[in-house]
Amino acid sequence: MPSLLGTKIKELRRERGLTLEQLAQATESSKSYMWEIESKDVARPSAEKLEKIAGALGVTSAFLIDASQVTPTEDVEDTAFFHRFQKADPYVKAKLKRILDVLDDEE
Repeated sequence: MPSLLGTKIKELRRERGLTLEQLAQATESSKSYMWEIESKDVARPSAEKLEKIAGALGVTSAFLIDASQVTPTEDVEDTAFFHRFQKADPYVKAKLKRILDVLDDEE
């Protein structure tokens, strides 16, 4: 029986249209390791691995381990995006800023 963590990861992966293999690649994991996390009750990924999984799914690691949060809120997704932005290289940050400027001009 899967853990709550595994269930959340599987549901989010499917909602985002990712295969198990795609999620494994995005998190630098093996497909079998990701299957274990999703399917077994005893899987306990490291904090670093949990952060990679959360980032690939567009949520925070806190959301994944919080039993009281079943569906991600807009706030959780915004926080996850901000974390990804902070870790991006300067070139990617500059591109994202230009995109936001264009979107702001359209309003």
